[in-house]
Amino acid sequence: MLQTAEAPLTGLVPAHWDAVVRDVVEPLAEEVDRTGSFPRTSVRALAEAGALGLLSSPAHGGAGGDLRQAAAVVSRLAGVCGSTAMVVLMHYAAVTVIEAHGDEEVRHAIATGRHLSTLAFSEHGSRSHFWAPLGTAVPDGAETVRLDARKSWVTSAGEADSYVWSSRPVEATTGDMSLWLLPAGSPGLDVRGDYDGFGLRGNASSPVTADGVRVPRRAALGPDGEGLAIALGLALPCFLTLSAAFSLGVTDTLLELTARHLRETRLDHLGESLARQPVARREYAALRLRADAACALLNDAFTSLEAERTDATLRVLQVKALAAETAASTADGAMRLCGGSAFRRELGVERRFRDALAARVMAPTTEALYDFCGRAGLGLPLFEDAK
Repeated sequence: MLQTAEAPLTGLVPAHWDAVVRDVVEPLAEEVDRTGSFPRTSVRALAEAGALGLLSSPAHGGAGGDLRQAAAVVSRLAGVCGSTAMVVLMHYAAVTVIEAHGDEEVRHAIATGRHLSTLAFSEHGSRSHFWAPLGTAVPDGAETVRLDARKSWVTSAGEADSYVWSSRPVEATTGDMSLWLLPAGSPGLDVRGDYDGFGLRGNASSPVTADGVRVPRRAALGPDGEGLAIALGLALPCFLTLSAAFSLGVTDTLLELTARHLRETRLDHLGESLARQPVARREYAALRLRADAACALLNDAFTSLEAERTDATLRVLQVKALAAETAASTADGAMRLCGGSAFRRELGVERRFRDALAARVMAPTTEALYDFCGRAGLGLPLFEDAK
């Protein structure tokens, strides 16, 4: 029997982590979506199994894994529970910065599954333009800095143990951003309201406000003013490739559910299944082709990063855009191919439909990525109009 193309992440999730996904995360996914509750049980089980320490150094008790392995975990999770997948994705993106610039105690806590982190970049005033922070960091004595900002969307808001927080530089005259490791319990830090969204309903994505939050200068993640370079070099490649993996995980599940429906649903007056109808087969084939093309680009994006190819930045920018649009078009196609059955919760399509649309609007959005790709292809600076 002819098989579909093997995804580039196949076999990279350790068996004991896969068991946690199967036995803990998947059975809770529908309840997480229905109630909009944060998947604490699922995240805790993944932490206890060592999955949160995947990108952490073995010297601190972590797994010492790479982005390809992290993408495999996110993709596997996304197929069963988009909310849990997004929490883990944002944790991994934050860890890339903390591993390079954070203190030993926090790095050890992350490696051993005792610390959940996340990114806090997007702000009300600049919205998805994360590269242009409006929040400030001003000296407050010799050893302390005061942070003030209104972050618009922070995954795991009120649930994470820390935030990788962006601000304007404290004193640097060059650079556009500084980064901080901000403990979640800091006085003056406030989560503004519960998340009640269309999709990813359990990922606790809410506004977070800092009003006179004081942190020691040693909480800086890298030199003052160099936060954008750090974000672009560490957090962004992780976020973009893992976002693509998230989209493709949802896409694969949508295609599996659709294929099962086409095979098992019969037109009794014809004595045939829906899979025997040429139009349905053609539409399904088109969806599968786009998904396989996006998988191939993701594989090449990882290869370009590993080989330090000159086109690595372009590939990383391209792959989130392509995977996000592939997930959205697959979700739409699955709803049409499955008909009225897709609107019922028990089929599982409508939940993935809602989750599939999230990547389009998560910064950098698909539209912003198209502009970045155009700039890269035309030899223009990515951020010359950022200010």
